Amino acid sequence: MGGYLMSSNSLMKGAAILTIGLFLSKALGLIYIFPFYAIIGESNVALYSYAYIPYSIMLTFAISGAPNAVAKFVSKYNTLGDYDTGRRLMRSGLFVMLGTGLISFIALFTLATPIAEMVIKSEEQVFTVAQIANVIRWLSLALLVVPFMSLWRGFFQGYGIMTPTAISQLVEQIVRVAFLLIASFLVMIVFSGKVETAISMAVFAAFVGAIAAMFVLLYYWRKYVPEFDRLRATSISSGEHISMVTIYKEILTYSIPFAFVGMADPLFQLVDMLTFNDAMTSIGLAKVTDEYFGMINFLTNKIVMIPVMLASGLSMALIPVITRYYTQGAQTSLRYTVDKTFQIILFVMLPATVGIMTLSYEIYYAFYSKSEAGATILMHYAPIAILFALFAVTAALMQGINYQKWVVFSLLTGIFMKLALNIPLIKLFAADGSIIATGIGYTTAIAINVAVIVIVLNYRPTVVLKRFVLIALVTATMAVVVLGVKWILALIVGEPDTKWLAILYVVVCAPLGALAYAAITLKIGLAQNVLGERITRITNKLGL
Repeated sequence: MGGYLMSSNSLMKGAAILTIGLFLSKALGLIYIFPFYAIIGESNVALYSYAYIPYSIMLTFAISGAPNAVAKFVSKYNTLGDYDTGRRLMRSGLFVMLGTGLISFIALFTLATPIAEMVIKSEEQVFTVAQIANVIRWLSLALLVVPFMSLWRGFFQGYGIMTPTAISQLVEQIVRVAFLLIASFLVMIVFSGKVETAISMAVFAAFVGAIAAMFVLLYYWRKYVPEFDRLRATSISSGEHISMVTIYKEILTYSIPFAFVGMADPLFQLVDMLTFNDAMTSIGLAKVTDEYFGMINFLTNKIVMIPVMLASGLSMALIPVITRYYTQGAQTSLRYTVDKTFQIILFVMLPATVGIMTLSYEIYYAFYSKSEAGATILMHYAPIAILFALFAVTAALMQGINYQKWVVFSLLTGIFMKLALNIPLIKLFAADGSIIATGIGYTTAIAINVAVIVIVLNYRPTVVLKRFVLIALVTATMAVVVLGVKWILALIVGEPDTKWLAILYVVVCAPLGALAYAAITLKIGLAQNVLGERITRITNKLGL
């Protein structure tokens, strides 16, 4: 390293490594669903998701935004030349994280049965309380390791060293997915075992993956600790001796907003977990409620999250940029960045969403199985992807301008709306009611975030609205192209009534739709205006 203050090239390289690592990790976390689905079957997916929703929330509590908060804290004091304070946090923080992990494990393990009892509302449902509780207990073991690792990753990031985080997350995901698929295949296919056993092994894979990641972090710690020790020997005091109480107060100030943003999707899903089955049972749909719950909160969610990954990456990159402009008082640059961010999100998410809606039947069949219900839910759920992305980005903007408390308020308000509307809307519209309630909840949270951004930054979204109209028109044209290609394919090869034909439709229609969108936006200059100078240089070289 040769010192803490790294060159801009090193920082860019680190950011690229982290982004690529996170993307590959998230991609693996989506792709494994398809073979896993084929092994355990559609009707059993809900059992897997019932365990992961409370686990995700408990994990967020255990970690409490530690990676980002610790990175921010360590970076701050390292910049002041005070390397000792960050090391003190690392030393005591590891024990704290082991403690929070242990407490979270005990809590989830103990509460497994009460949680399962809240899910099962009818004897007609596919699963029993004992089955759900057993799967939750197997998954809870991961809480013993994951929080401990999160602090380690944050410490490395505070020094601008992104490789350990990226590689450890990638290894964690590879080992988890490999163990999950092999174990579930052996249980279900080779030994013809019980679904409950297969899913228990599948969720236990989170613990196995975490252990693998911990060994990766240990390797990097041994590699870099001599340099950390050298820097610590040159450490200068940043003022008065900082007590551990003061350190943890500062960490909590940073971490709570990060934790809440990370819990957004699991909290909305938790509302479904606690109310969906009860509402569906009350309208006589107890036999299909587990299957529909799995479709909404797991199967279709995984598909729509594919384009949302871009928003997640953008929001991670956005916070330091916005913070720098805000601290410098560069209002013009700040408003320009906000404007450009909204344009990019709409430019990518709107066509992606409409594309998923247009090909919902073929996509669901290609990835999972032939299901009119699943395809309909995917088509209706797809627009929520835009809301996921907008919430992630507006929350990042708010954190960048130090309005973290408003992020917490907006999210809690959105969840309250979901909680208040979920049961009545499900009773009116069945499974679609849950999707509508989620949409209203996220829209409420986004509206609050945007209102704060507009007021604080004196921001006017005039350009964004104009570009939105243009993006919408081009997207509509793209949809017509996709529908036309579908019609031609139907004439040539017939309707997509087999999995291979469904795959063919997706493989042909999706790229042609994307090509049409890209060609039109480049031709009219929309892509250049939204994506910037690099696209302009490329189009000039191509003579477009």
